[in-house]
Amino acid sequence: MPFTAFIVQKFIFSRKDSRFINFISAISITGIALGVATLVIALSVLEGFEKTITDKIVDFDSHIKITSFRGTLSDQNKILPKLNSELKDFSPAITPFASRLVIISSKKTKEGLNLIGIDPSGPHPGLTKNLVKGEFDLGDEQVQNIIIGKKIADKLFLDVGDKVTVFALQNDQIPSPDNLPSIERFTVTGIFESGMAKYDDLYAYTSLKPAQNLFAIGDDITGYDIKLGDISKIDSLTRHLERTLRYPHSVRSIYQIHRNIFTWIELQKEPIPIVLALIILVAVFNIVGTLLMIVLEKTNAVGILKSLGAKGRQITSIFLLQGIVLAIAGIIFGNLLAVILIEIQVQFDVITIPSDVYFMSRVPLFLTADTIILVSVVTFLLSIAASVIPSIVASRIKPISALRFS
Repeated sequence: MPFTAFIVQKFIFSRKDSRFINFISAISITGIALGVATLVIALSVLEGFEKTITDKIVDFDSHIKITSFRGTLSDQNKILPKLNSELKDFSPAITPFASRLVIISSKKTKEGLNLIGIDPSGPHPGLTKNLVKGEFDLGDEQVQNIIIGKKIADKLFLDVGDKVTVFALQNDQIPSPDNLPSIERFTVTGIFESGMAKYDDLYAYTSLKPAQNLFAIGDDITGYDIKLGDISKIDSLTRHLERTLRYPHSVRSIYQIHRNIFTWIELQKEPIPIVLALIILVAVFNIVGTLLMIVLEKTNAVGILKSLGAKGRQITSIFLLQGIVLAIAGIIFGNLLAVILIEIQVQFDVITIPSDVYFMSRVPLFLTADTIILVSVVTFLLSIAASVIPSIVASRIKPISALRFS
């Protein structure tokens, strides 16, 4: 075993006259561990917020949404081939839809929501994976079914199999004897829960044709939802489609439609580097204090080592290595603590949040290997830097003064 490693082992694990050193070493390791755990959890929450919100929005909306300045769009047979041609390199999934604000009535009460008619044969992973009751059955022109959000279902005291009445305005005009609203009966076949209040409280889905009949728009649609396999060029694609389709088409990306949400996420990230840097520095300065106290405690030992021929750089290496050991122990325990706390939150939802404020009902956590590696490497490098000063102080202790001091 190398000389420096042997001495470090004796300093750390020797029980004789070392209880105080072991105690302050434990405090230092705990400080580093808490700092690392806090960093990992904070970064995981930020990543989780961004990923969860983006996934939920894409599940129920799209990467690119095309609507009309005039209310409805026609000529699907011309537009769909053009969209597929323009987006063929990005694996597009294009879904026509028809949507309007309607009033939905149960036996006990009424609520307003956004009813969306979609093609029941198309892929709708957002709905299917978030169903908590019933099944994905939107019906057809003869069988009119509806899938609603859990919050609106609770407000209307609805369950799967119940009947609801839906009222829709004709031509977006106030009802009158000459302009009666459309009224249709639907059967609730499914209830979904996304965890985001916007969708669970305001959205309901049915088949495209019944929605067109209810809205009295014939074969016209409200727009197209486009989901891309690759969103790296979503901004340039949005501008390109806007130039290609022209009026009355309105083309917006997910980041334009939900600008407030993504701006909020970015604002959350702004102060995080400063706060996290301070947390790391506080944890790392524990090493400085710990090693300086160890230097004072081991002054006599340093004097003996120097009188036996130990060189200054060897003394420096001893205390530098001791700082590295403390840092590695703190980093390991910190990462383990973070993983355990994250797993507890994921499994048991210990901390809940109001969905009407944070767009979701549970704290989202998304832990990646990159986060652990980044925090560990930064903490380790700062710990080494913090260990240099006490190590240099120890190397400059004079043998005669050290032995006299003892």
